[in-house]
Amino acid sequence: MARDVDSLVLCMQALLCDHMFSLDPTVPPVPFNVQLYESSKPLRIGYLESDGYSQPTPSMARGIREVKALLEQAGHTLVPYQPLRISKIMTELVFKGIFADGATSMVQKLKGGPIDPCLRDQINFYTLPKWLKRIIGFLLKPFSPRFPFILDAASGLKSIPDLWKQHAAVEDYISETIAHWRSCNIDVVLCPVIGPAYNFTYCGQISTILSYTALYNLLNFPAGVVPVSTVTTDDEEELKHYKGVFQDKMDKLLKKAVTGAEGLPVAVQCVALPWQDEVCLRFMKEVEDLVKQKRK
Repeated sequence: MARDVDSLVLCMQALLCDHMFSLDPTVPPVPFNVQLYESSKPLRIGYLESDGYSQPTPSMARGIREVKALLEQAGHTLVPYQPLRISKIMTELVFKGIFADGATSMVQKLKGGPIDPCLRDQINFYTLPKWLKRIIGFLLKPFSPRFPFILDAASGLKSIPDLWKQHAAVEDYISETIAHWRSCNIDVVLCPVIGPAYNFTYCGQISTILSYTALYNLLNFPAGVVPVSTVTTDDEEELKHYKGVFQDKMDKLLKKAVTGAEGLPVAVQCVALPWQDEVCLRFMKEVEDLVKQKRK
């Protein structure tokens, strides 16, 4: 969205003003809080290298370790943090939320237009009958613990009451996660983000690694990504031994998707609580500045 954090802050300040609020009454009139953004109070930061659902690539994990060390040297406190029940949440809330209607609306929107070759197999699968999706999921169960759950989710929810229950479960999970943050006494979270960029054609084949970003879409927490490094020769060497959490087809595909990425950007993700975008931006700016200082 921007080349640096300062540009993002400028954009937010331009958007969160009285004039913009008057143009759209549906936007909560909450102006940009400069005091929060410019605060120099040391942060208490929860961090994780892996969420337990998708093993990060070597460069993703290294990026977290390097930034963690820089933040600690700058006087911030970092404590281990893990999302709650990530495997169940991905299948029951994320995927079932995305495919609540069995991908019917998505397929309808794409009718009559060209389909990107990278996405063709994925879209073709969405058009299969629900009963066939479930049979395929059952047959693939011995080969991948995750894939059958994704296929089942892609079949859609069975009824409107099930949809309401799913929405209520999301709200409950948001409340539970906020309570978990408070029990850990953390201000923000530092976690991996998908990377490096995939080789061509792989983007439509891998959905499991989305757990690092989809979780915060589900929670509706402000999150931002800051480039901190590039893929190294050592990262590529370590990638040769990458197995993944489940060691299934998805993990093997991810390994192929990011092989040969030496020199490509590596980033980390900064997350804050709802309505604390300024805290998220402040955290991002801190990471950006520390990385720049290290490179001098």
